[in-house]
Amino acid sequence: MTSPQPPRFVTGSLMRHIVVMAGTGAIGLVAIFAVDLINLLYISMLGEQAIAAAVGFAGVVGFFHMSIFIGLLIGITATVSRAVGAHQTAEAHALGTSSLVITAGISVVLTTLTLLFLHPILELLGARDRVLELAYRFLLITLPSTTLLGLGMACSALLRSVGDARRSMMVTLVPAIVTAMLDPVFIFVLGLGLDGAAIVVDIARLVILAVGLNGAWRVHHLLARFDRTRLRRDAHTLFAVAGPAVLTNLATPVGAAYVTHSIAGFGASAVAGQATIERLTPVAFGIIYSLSGAVGPVFAQNLGAKRFDRVRESLRASIWFMVVAVAVAWLLLALLQTPIVRAFSLDGMAAQMLHAFCSWIAASFFFMGALFVANATFNNLGRPLWSTGFNWGRATLGTIPFAWWGAQYGPVEVLAGQAAGATIFGLLALACAFWLTNTLEHSK
Repeated sequence: MTSPQPPRFVTGSLMRHIVVMAGTGAIGLVAIFAVDLINLLYISMLGEQAIAAAVGFAGVVGFFHMSIFIGLLIGITATVSRAVGAHQTAEAHALGTSSLVITAGISVVLTTLTLLFLHPILELLGARDRVLELAYRFLLITLPSTTLLGLGMACSALLRSVGDARRSMMVTLVPAIVTAMLDPVFIFVLGLGLDGAAIVVDIARLVILAVGLNGAWRVHHLLARFDRTRLRRDAHTLFAVAGPAVLTNLATPVGAAYVTHSIAGFGASAVAGQATIERLTPVAFGIIYSLSGAVGPVFAQNLGAKRFDRVRESLRASIWFMVVAVAVAWLLLALLQTPIVRAFSLDGMAAQMLHAFCSWIAASFFFMGALFVANATFNNLGRPLWSTGFNWGRATLGTIPFAWWGAQYGPVEVLAGQAAGATIFGLLALACAFWLTNTLEHSK
């Protein structure tokens, strides 16, 4: 009988593990957001700012759903990775199956509630008249496929839990390629415009689920037979991490919703500029957005193996990786800002906002990256509520008063205020993450 294969992340170079997991995780996560960016790029070619603004409001609603799924992804990755690190294969597979069932249930409830209150939600965000009508129609088409997206992302988390970074990446990379191919056909060739873009979103989400199930079920056999008697226990295990992670991630769209509401007062052009920035940001800084989930297995497996020295080194390596990644992304944005403005047909206030973001506001992602690394530390080392507290602090105390101040002057100032709050809370969270890893061994 062969001995079980040792967990991947408890030996070898930690920087290499982080580069591989964060790099491939970023490609996968960027691919999800690239679907929205590609959609907006083609929609912008229609030449109507109201359509771009409508997609902006729809994106805020979708951001709430995505944040919940990313929180579940973090929980799935942490709990299943921990079982893998402890050589509990049967437990890992059972948790995987229960996670998909739980994700499906949450997705259905979430979609139903959003559809029921969709009109007042859009009005609360500041959508009016034709922009409101277009955003409502776009979401009516795309919301029913939300469950497909959630399940596909859950499969990606299972693949990441066993270290299969490549297949995890493909779960979202393939749908992005499909979107890039189908968008021009549905929007322009078939003449469906905004409705065509919405239909392509649904198709892309179906592809996400198909690719994810192929890797998790057929290739790795990560799913056990569903056991109803385990569901409550597995839900408790999952939500011990995923619950706080979901609450943590919801802070970001709450802050974004307030910023969008503040910017809506400056007109459709400002909302179109904000929509472009919101879709460009996770693509440009996707490697930072992916850190909380991508490096989670590295922390979790070493914690499960009681390698506390490697846990501390994982934090330091993650910080260095983040600094380099943000510097490269910021440089590219600064160099490419004029072509970006032209590609998305931005002018006036929208162009002014994008130039400001690419030139200097994007520097705040050094501190956002610090917050994401700290979140990974908290979520996987038994302090998920710390992550929740810091993210909600940033989304409320670090966003609302600063954005309110900015709204007295203009949309660029709103973005600058949001960046200032992120800087403060990113530094505080990182200090706490270092304290936690330095005291971890004594608390076990």
